[in-house]
Amino acid sequence: MTDKTNQVSQRQIILELLLEIWEKGAFCNEVLDGALKKYGYLPDAQKYFIRRICEGSVRWLIRLDYYLDVVSKTKTAKMKPVIRAILRMGAYQILFAEDIPSSAAVNEAVKLTKKRGLQSLSGFVNGVLRSLDRKKDEISLPDPKQDRIRYLAVAYSFPEWLVDQILDALPSEQAEHPEKVFSALSEKRPLCVRLSRRMTEEEKRDLLAKMQQQGITVRASEKLAYAYFLEGVSGIENLPGYAQGYLYFQDIGSMMVVENAGLKKGDLVVDVCAAPGGKSLHAADVLAAMDEQDDAAGKGFVICGDLTEEKADRIRENAARSGFDNLEIRVWDARQCQEDLIEKADVVIADLPCSGLGVMGRKPDIKYHISPEKIASLQQLQRQILSQAVRYVKPGGKLVYSTCTMTREENEDNRDWLLAETEFTKRSELRMTPGLDESDGFYIAVFQKPEG
Repeated sequence: MTDKTNQVSQRQIILELLLEIWEKGAFCNEVLDGALKKYGYLPDAQKYFIRRICEGSVRWLIRLDYYLDVVSKTKTAKMKPVIRAILRMGAYQILFAEDIPSSAAVNEAVKLTKKRGLQSLSGFVNGVLRSLDRKKDEISLPDPKQDRIRYLAVAYSFPEWLVDQILDALPSEQAEHPEKVFSALSEKRPLCVRLSRRMTEEEKRDLLAKMQQQGITVRASEKLAYAYFLEGVSGIENLPGYAQGYLYFQDIGSMMVVENAGLKKGDLVVDVCAAPGGKSLHAADVLAAMDEQDDAAGKGFVICGDLTEEKADRIRENAARSGFDNLEIRVWDARQCQEDLIEKADVVIADLPCSGLGVMGRKPDIKYHISPEKIASLQQLQRQILSQAVRYVKPGGKLVYSTCTMTREENEDNRDWLLAETEFTKRSELRMTPGLDESDGFYIAVFQKPEG
């Protein structure tokens, strides 16, 4: 193991990952997860370094290119892909990684260039990065008074069209001072866990104490008594309580979907796009806790499904850890009606496929993959699914519509469409905004079907 570790260059691994992400269009999380499994024998510190530099370089891509274009005669768009990637990861270390000496970042970039057989360009790489290190404090961002959108795009590394979209979707008072929002969307989010309702207060205290003994920082949520933020987690599977199903990794916004559903004992819940199962398991947990308190007839139950066996397996895997027996998992196309569920559900959860802009703190490259055309296409998909989901709600029952995104098209416009196209009325609405709330970006609207 030691020999293998010595043979591996962390920065070479990072370079290969970044080329796959930037030149082949792969997703950062998927590429990273695969690489860290492949190099699972590396020490945790090295794996952390690979994730940190790779994610950071992707997260701050637009800002990195802006700085590099100031100090380089050859603009990033005209560079060889390998050189561009080496310079970007070097620039990230110089601009954002204060604990890494700039000299080390420059020297390692030059070594990488030579290892790739580009010795003739090693002087160029050396000169650009040294120039960046000298001038980094002198380079000004675009003037926000002259071009607010351009400033926000560069300062927080967002495509300009997306800055415009997010500003348009924010309430007016938030749009006036958007720095908190864009800053939060650009920062890595802490892990958040939901603790099972099956646990007693004593069991909960013991579990949290064991985490702290492992060096994990635990911070309680201000909004939900069963939610906690964790920092310093090195391996999810090794967390106390994970194997027993006592905790589930889930953002506050996702938890608020079930929290706002107003579940009652004996409810039948249908979750139409359930993978990986967080909301279904949350609902099952709430209903099971109600049943434990009252053994009377009418136990609550959850029917959930998603498009493929692979997605259903993800739900099954998480459900198996939890040990619930009040859950049925199916494979279905949510655009097609499930005849046996028509007017059977007390609550239908429709947390639908979306652009995911609210979770950019966890998936830094979402902002580069999305487009106005994709958002329009997603809106149509959401409406196709909603057209079927409303059919499962019994008279007097509720539909909970939610997304983890921040566009009007996927949130308020769909709210208005559903109200115009159905007999449902709106009961409540909640928008959660990173930087202003302790959650990812989330939208939740609860609708009610009239009684008989």
